[in-house]
Amino acid sequence: MNPLEIIEKYYNKKSKLYRILVKHSCQVRDKALEVVDKHPEFGADRQFIAEAAMLHDIGIFLTDAPEVECFGKHRYIEHGYLGSEIVENEGYPRHALVCERHTGTGLSIEWIEKRNLPVPHREMCPVSIEEQIICYADKFFSKSKLDRELKIDRIVEKLSKYDEAHAQQFLKWHEKFG
Repeated sequence: MNPLEIIEKYYNKKSKLYRILVKHSCQVRDKALEVVDKHPEFGADRQFIAEAAMLHDIGIFLTDAPEVECFGKHRYIEHGYLGSEIVENEGYPRHALVCERHTGTGLSIEWIEKRNLPVPHREMCPVSIEEQIICYADKFFSKSKLDRELKIDRIVEKLSKYDEAHAQQFLKWHEKFG
């Protein structure tokens, strides 16, 4: 499977949004692969991680996030499940789960219901080691500031704004993967 071929079905290769998505996805992929190489004891599927990391944000074009060139009708928090539907329809259900489960440090049904989020009411937290590694790696990179990797304290600060549990989950992953 070639993730770029799938991305190019939905994104104009010459657009700024395409460049943002691919740059961010490559950063996440490379960080995730560093974790895989550093921790062979997890037995993570390296090829799957490389592919899924490239596709994890494919749904952003459907959202309204002008700061990253997205002019869709959905709220940004919806990009995970929307991307999951795209990747599922492309025939990659395991990759689709990464799309759905990478937002924040995952969206629990309790968190979704408590905040009445506009996403399907189901558990959307990373389960497999591959999902966890990609979710962890994703937190280091912002699509609006592509030129740098975020520091741990900044990631924790950003996640804490949503919920302290997200920050704590990230710190657990950092202890495990860092």
